[in-house]
Amino acid sequence: MLRIDQATVFFAARDGRAVQALDRVSLDIPEGSFVVALGTSGCGKSTLLNAMAGFLPLSHGSITLDGRPIIGPGADRGVVFQKDTLLPWKSVLDNVALGLKFAGISRTERRDRAMELLRLVGLQDFANAAPYELSGGMRQRVGIARALAPDPAILLMDEPFGALDSMTREQMQELLVSVWSRTGKRIFFITHSIDEALVLGTQVVVMSPRPGRIVARFDLDFVRTIARDGDPRAVKTSVAFTGLREDIRAIIHQSEDQKELVS
Repeated sequence: MLRIDQATVFFAARDGRAVQALDRVSLDIPEGSFVVALGTSGCGKSTLLNAMAGFLPLSHGSITLDGRPIIGPGADRGVVFQKDTLLPWKSVLDNVALGLKFAGISRTERRDRAMELLRLVGLQDFANAAPYELSGGMRQRVGIARALAPDPAILLMDEPFGALDSMTREQMQELLVSVWSRTGKRIFFITHSIDEALVLGTQVVVMSPRPGRIVARFDLDFVRTIARDGDPRAVKTSVAFTGLREDIRAIIHQSEDQKELVS
């Protein structure tokens, strides 16, 4: 279990004021789950992910992974960012194997592991290519493979498909559903897109404008249906999907209206 308990974060503004980014966020992410955090810009989604990754300390509260406190970055958490952050002077294979090299894994073993993951994301034929020779979607596939290489307990994904065109984004969503289904990895994914959240999440948490709070939670089966049937279009056009999409949109708009009234 990854457990977030009353996570609160304050930042110091340039004028010396304390700005609150997160307010008492509590969330459990069990093994095999796919949790998506959804909300508008500035609601603390990335702040929460950075705290889970160990990049950012909490002001109050705690985060534990399988009972161990998170106090810094670690190989038990793989991170995929919005930009691919690949090393342009290294091949695709060497980018995927980089973390394994730092961990002292032998060259043969890390190349075998990297090739296994490139097959998982459909890029085995591009192992020797340079990152700049790949499309944006392909580079994000490499980023996913690299994050999976150390076999982390959880994959943290910070809007990894936000910069992609709509068609590539849908293809990447389908790929990620396949990766999740085949590996059983628990995933925490943040997005602005309601449709993306519903397609991917076994649980969707809706966050309020700053300070970020969880204002609604939904347990879903859409992603399991897609993983089983391989047909996201049928799911997206279902009455259940479209109705829930409108319910969540209303919650987000209500939260924004309340924020404006307070301001």
